[in-house]
Amino acid sequence: MEEEKRISEEELKKDVAAAEARIRKTDDFTSPEELYGELIASVKKYHPSDDISLIEKAYRVAADAHKDQKRKSGEPYIIHPLCVAIILADLELDKESIAAGLLHDVVEDTVMTEEELTEEFGPEVSLIVSGVTKLAQLKYSADKVEEQAENLRKMFLAMAKDIRVILVKLADRLHNMRTAQYWSPETQKKKARETMDIYAPIAQRLGISKIKVELDDLSLKYLEPDAYYELVQKVSMKREQRQEFVDAIVKEVTRHIHQAGIEADVNGRIKHFFSIYKKMVNQHKTLDQIYDLFAVRIIVESVKDCYAALGVIHEMYTPIPGRFKDYIAMPKPNRYQSLHTTLIGPNGQPFEIQIRTYEMHRIAEYGIAAHWKYKEASDGKKPGPEQEEEKLTWLRQILEWQQDMADNHEFMNLLKSDLDLFADNVYCFSPAGDVKTLPVGSCAIDFAYSVHSAVGNKMVGARVNGKLVPIETELHNGDRVEIITSQNSKGPSRDWLKIAKSSQAKSRINQWFRQQNKTDNIVKGKEMLTNYAKLKGKNLGIYTKPMYEEAVMRKYGFRDWDSVLAAIGHGGLKEGQVLNKLIETYEKQHKKEITDEQVLEAASGEKVLPVGKSKGGIVVRGIHDVAVRFSKCCNPIPGDEIVGFVTRGRGVTIHRTDCVNVLNLPESERARLIDAEWQAEDNGGSLYTVEISVYANNRTGLLVDISRIFTERKIDLAAMNVRTSKQGTASIDVTFDVHNNEELNSIIEKVRQVESVIDIQRSRG
Repeated sequence: MEEEKRISEEELKKDVAAAEARIRKTDDFTSPEELYGELIASVKKYHPSDDISLIEKAYRVAADAHKDQKRKSGEPYIIHPLCVAIILADLELDKESIAAGLLHDVVEDTVMTEEELTEEFGPEVSLIVSGVTKLAQLKYSADKVEEQAENLRKMFLAMAKDIRVILVKLADRLHNMRTAQYWSPETQKKKARETMDIYAPIAQRLGISKIKVELDDLSLKYLEPDAYYELVQKVSMKREQRQEFVDAIVKEVTRHIHQAGIEADVNGRIKHFFSIYKKMVNQHKTLDQIYDLFAVRIIVESVKDCYAALGVIHEMYTPIPGRFKDYIAMPKPNRYQSLHTTLIGPNGQPFEIQIRTYEMHRIAEYGIAAHWKYKEASDGKKPGPEQEEEKLTWLRQILEWQQDMADNHEFMNLLKSDLDLFADNVYCFSPAGDVKTLPVGSCAIDFAYSVHSAVGNKMVGARVNGKLVPIETELHNGDRVEIITSQNSKGPSRDWLKIAKSSQAKSRINQWFRQQNKTDNIVKGKEMLTNYAKLKGKNLGIYTKPMYEEAVMRKYGFRDWDSVLAAIGHGGLKEGQVLNKLIETYEKQHKKEITDEQVLEAASGEKVLPVGKSKGGIVVRGIHDVAVRFSKCCNPIPGDEIVGFVTRGRGVTIHRTDCVNVLNLPESERARLIDAEWQAEDNGGSLYTVEISVYANNRTGLLVDISRIFTERKIDLAAMNVRTSKQGTASIDVTFDVHNNEELNSIIEKVRQVESVIDIQRSRG
């Protein structure tokens, strides 16, 4: 019995390979000319125009531009753009997209400029290539919310200009993930995480299941390799048994459908691995408990046939209650349409059936890409505006959020919930019969804002299925919702933010509060900032200049100064934070510049410069407000005898009196030496760098013994340099930080006691 369950390594390898071939793949090392032939054959299958000159020219230019480049796998680089173009041809895109796929790395990786590209291929191809190039420069970090948000903002703006930018980028990412075996394990994980977090959800929202499915599976393969291969193996164990079951269902369904006089294609398939894995994790089930591993798909000619086929199926098998979903009457936000029903098979085994038309199937597979099929008529002319692709409301909504939200954290939270792969929806009706798609758990507040922000802002109550209900009442599938509004409404309550579930409602409520109270908050914020500045004895007028305000806006992510003042007014920012940043920026640009002559004059006692606190616990005679630096040659520390040297244009440099450079100073320069001493009140909290040279007879363990002294005293070593002479003498230069001379002498004394140490000297420059 156990033997039957096991499968051979060979079969497992075949299954893994089959699992990864969701979209037609190309052999990694096929010659470029062969791949190009395959690309043209693929385009000619679906494109009504025979003119392939644009694609041919793009291939020749790309091949020439990349001729000396190789990929990490060692293959010619041109294979990557060719494979990207083949994926785009699989999606049946227009010729401009295919050309852009071939050229997508030309501007970034070669000497060709955007201008040359526009001249050669026209503005349409150039715009797509330019968009993809910009997206390639995005940096991704799973930890940095700001960086992620900025990347996504750029991505959505690129999509708004021309959605084909993201289609080329998705194809580019898909081919890179297919060849991820040539990356380091660290890069594999990073790119897989980025793919799962950003690219796969976008492919899903654009409805391109053809790409989304493979991106998910490949990401899972590199993020959770153990889970992936275990899943492949387990699914494969009873492969024959399951295949027999699906084949029997397909055969029986086909017979009954045809007997009912319905023309249909019926086929069965295993669900993709990420989908199975997601169910196992979310529902805390083992593979044996996931019953809908297989789906049978029925594709028919018309919507009428879909419902007729459903009737036939429900007559044949017992449907599981609550498992029927009508996405034809209520499509998903990405325009996906199908009838889904889960049934009990002849032997008690549950299975899922999906019923859709050919057009629905095309949109399910290609999503937004379906709009670019046949964009050119056979005569090569462009279609009129009425035939243009309809814009996705989802994309429009996100672009509106971008304008509404200055705060990247808020934008990311809304976007993450909107791209959430595991989110489910409820479908409700307006009194006019319009369907509104809302997240599970939504209430009348979410419904009102999905109609219009003005409706939400003026809402005072709601009726669900004709009954007056509290506005926080949870909505369910099929509810008919009527929103009661009043012109006397004072607007939304802050409590609504806790009740609302949809990103759109929360965004609109936040926006209302920002706009409504902005004027009051600006006045209040200005007053608070002025009062705080007076309290600190500062003249605010000096610091509130555009160049200093810009630094504050950049640091805290605001678009204008009024927004900063409003944030202070409503408590989002502390006035102290803002004033400190203004002062810091002002002082950076107004560093006190004291001339050498002033320093020498002050040192001679003829003039005293403005008094201020000295840096580093140093008092220079007659001067208290001048740049003081410690020399690197002799590294003075508290307790050393010191002297100041007026460095041209750089303030005063402090040296030890026994420093080699001071002792050897030419007579003409000695006038620049001025008295300096350590401040008596220095509390010893500061650290100073010092370097010593230890000379010893070389032996095993010498370095360990010396290092132990520093470890015991919890002193970090900044540097250690060891040399040995032919005579067996070791010279060890050690650089570390101490508080003062006493601590240094104590360390030197301890190192002297180490066996075989001959002498210790402190560096004198």
